[in-house]
Parts: sequence; C-alpha cells; structure tokens
Amino acid sequence: MNEPRKIPLKRFDYQLPSQLIGQRPVKPRDSARLLILNKKNGQIEHKKFYHIINYLKPGDVLVLNNSRVIPARLIGQKETGGKIEIFLLKKMSLRGSLSDCGNPMLEKNTWQCLIGGKIKVGEKILFPKNIKAKIIKKYDDQSWLVEFNASAKKLLASGQTPLPPYIKKMAKLADYQTVYAKTSGSVAAPTAGLHFTKRLINKLKKQGVIIEYITLHIGLGTFQPIKSRYIQDHKIHSEWATLNKKTADKLNQAKKSGRSIIAVGTTTLRTLEAFSDDRGKLKPQSGWLNIFIYPGYKFKFVKTLITNFHLPKSTLLVLVSALVGEKLIKKSYQAAIKKKYKFFSFGDAMFIR
Repeated sequence: MNEPRKIPLKRFDYQLPSQLIGQRPVKPRDSARLLILNKKNGQIEHKKFYHIINYLKPGDVLVLNNSRVIPARLIGQKETGGKIEIFLLKKMSLRGSLSDCGNPMLEKNTWQCLIGGKIKVGEKILFPKNIKAKIIKKYDDQSWLVEFNASAKKLLASGQTPLPPYIKKMAKLADYQTVYAKTSGSVAAPTAGLHFTKRLINKLKKQGVIIEYITLHIGLGTFQPIKSRYIQDHKIHSEWATLNKKTADKLNQAKKSGRSIIAVGTTTLRTLEAFSDDRGKLKPQSGWLNIFIYPGYKFKFVKTLITNFHLPKSTLLVLVSALVGEKLIKKSYQAAIKKKYKFFSFGDAMFIR
C-alpha cells in the first residue's frame, strides 16, 4: 500500500496586514463580525455575530468548551537581577490535570513552564509576595520543570492574563474569559466562545437551541506554528479534556435524530472527534488528547463549526482546511481580508455550515 502523499506546510501560509490583528475585544461581544460559509456551495455572507440566531433552529445543539483561563503569566527576576517571565502550562500532578491543583497528595508545587529569557538548571527566580522558584530540568524542547515554594492558589493570585504574543496591550482577564467559563485550567481562551453574551445565549435557549458543554484545557501549544516542511511531520501538543456521560448521551441522541450539532471552537471539535468511535458515537471519558486533524481526515461526529480566523501555518488553520477544503478556506480568508475583518484571538468569527 502506498504511503499518503505528504502535504507541504507552505500551502497553509497567507499574508495578513498587521492592522487586521485584533488587539482588543469588541463590545458588546456579539457585535463582532461574522463570515458565514456554506461549505456545500461555497457561498459567503457577511453578518454580525448576533445574527447567528437566524441560522439556528429549535433542536439544534451548540457545544461549548467551558474551560476557564487561569492567570498563568508570572513576572520575576533572577538572583542576579535580570528580569524573567514564566508562563505556567500545567501542574505536574498524579492525573496531569490543572483541575487537580488542590490535590493534597502532592508534596511539591512543580509546574511545566515556558520561560522567556536565558535560564539554566538550578537557577532561582524571585517574585513579589515572597514567591520563589527553582529550575529543576528541561521538560522538552520548549519547556522546563520549575518548583515553586507557593501553592497553586497563591501563584495564580499573583499571575497576569496569559495573552498570546501578537496582542500588544495587556487586557483584563475578564475580557479573555467566556461568559460561561466554569472549570479552571486553560492558559489560552477558547476564543470562538468569546463572541457569546449571556443575553445571546438566553435568546438562543428561548428559541429552542440546546446548549451543551465539554471541557478542554487549552495549552500554549495552540499558538505554536508548524515548523516542519510537511504537516504530517509535526508533533501536536497534548491537552486534557473531559466529556461526561450525560452530555455524550444527549449528543449521541441528537445526532441519531438528525439534528444539527455545532461545535463552538476548534477545541470543542477536537474533543468530540477524539472521543468519537469509528461509528461516530461519542464515548464519555477524560484524558489527554493530541488528535491532529489535517486534510484527508475523515470526520466522525462534527460537520458544523463556529471558529475565529487562525494564524498562518498553524494546526488550527490546517484543521479548518480539513473540514472545508483548502480552496474554500483560502477564498474565505481572502474575502475576510478584503472586508477588513479582525483576525486571531480578539478577532471576528466564522460560521462554517
């Protein structure tokens, strides 16, 4: 059997004027712009996000990621006086979940971290409020294991909003949090959900749209570009996700009855696809997932997606290209750039139907 032909990364690159990178949230959130793409006929419409209600009907199911962003960015200094930034990725616990931060069986407050600046094993870093850290060892090519003298609660109380590098001005954590965020653990927001307001959600419910939730704790790897020449050679990051039995049963029943199921965000899509068997039936579970979706992937559960506009050469752009097709995604992105949509985390939205 022939090996699948490798897909060059350069096919997922595009040029974006810097002024189209969203730098601040739209207020009210649901007044963001919405590009609606019909993947069957390629038709594109330009609306506001609150118009989403006109495209959903009673019985349709919206699936949201209710992970809550933690203030994971810490600014400290070396004992030699140099400033350094530490980004908390996850606490090293028995189960590996940030939701286990209060586990009394853990004696050491050891975290996997990204570190901005030169550092070496054994070096100590000082933070305000008498918080100290020690560099234990390299964890992988990009991150380190760091031991703190403070609990997770104290660390997060001292942290700042973990904004992606392309956002130049600090934002309030509340602006980088969905209105339905519940379970703490993400170091990046599930940004497609930022467009929803409580008022819009209530209007959708009154219209008969059903709202369900999964949890996927987003890691900083979501912002890491693909660097390999071919996308199949990229090693995707792992993230912790949970789908409970009640939700899985409801979604399986909705699919069986032919109702439309809309994943809000690529994190939701990845969770539903990872936890779906070969027959397209969801299995309730919790665990690490590192599903990498690229063109050629056969979708098992999700057909419809609400998402933002993604970075060039990113796993997320590759994912939406797999769902829609590369030509339609290029057409949609070109239309969005021409209409001066805002891109990335604080950008506008896209509804693929």
